[in-house]
Amino acid sequence: MKLLKLVLIVIIFVSCKDGKQERDTFSFIDQFEGQQLNQDYWNYDLGDGCPNLCGWGNNERQIYTKDNITVKDGNLIITATKDATGYYSGKITTKDKIEFQYGSVEVRAKLPLGSGLWPAFWMLGNDIETNTWPGCGEIDILEYVGKMPNQIHTTLHTPDSYGQSVNTKITTIPDIEEGFHNYRTNWSKDAISFYVDDILVYTFAPEVKNDKTWPFNKPFYIIINLAIGGDFGGPEVDDSIFPQAFAIDYVKVSSAE
Repeated sequence: MKLLKLVLIVIIFVSCKDGKQERDTFSFIDQFEGQQLNQDYWNYDLGDGCPNLCGWGNNERQIYTKDNITVKDGNLIITATKDATGYYSGKITTKDKIEFQYGSVEVRAKLPLGSGLWPAFWMLGNDIETNTWPGCGEIDILEYVGKMPNQIHTTLHTPDSYGQSVNTKITTIPDIEEGFHNYRTNWSKDAISFYVDDILVYTFAPEVKNDKTWPFNKPFYIIINLAIGGDFGGPEVDDSIFPQAFAIDYVKVSSAE
């Protein structure tokens, strides 16, 4: 597969504010133009995780398919559906294609609604094949569970937390479900900070940084998915809510200076 190094992907936007030109430089950006997913950037994760990770490790109910992922009107749309045979949804990753170490990563997204839904925008260390979770590290920039309205979860998973959500913050934001909102992390060798609509909500900066507390000194890749049920999103699912859509306007990565 084609590995796109961030130093080779530089996109410059020029805007005008108050008569002054401003330049925004991104190492990677996908605004989901056109009518299909750009597979130079993204992979599909398909199925139910079996046989190696049934229920995707969280007792989730959905089967991931390509049909539940569309690109339309400048948005990526992941739709959760249900029929007589089960639940269906979508998941994509940039594994082995877009991987980066340090910088800023941002998504503009509109959340789906309903008990049992679990949309997420997150990252995993690219050594996961040899350094299994949570050793590889996990950065959860956006997690939302429909059974807990108005709450955004930002979390770091590290070996010293033994997979539990110890390094986490739950931020209550009234009406976060209405319209699109920006979710961002700024990641450096010293700290990882999380923002919602440019408001700082959580910073993780352990004084002691080693393999147990700070597995964040290597490249990571991006994951976008909409889970159904599971240990966090469920276990109950309101079957009356389907279909529901997780809409993504853009994904941007700015490399560290």
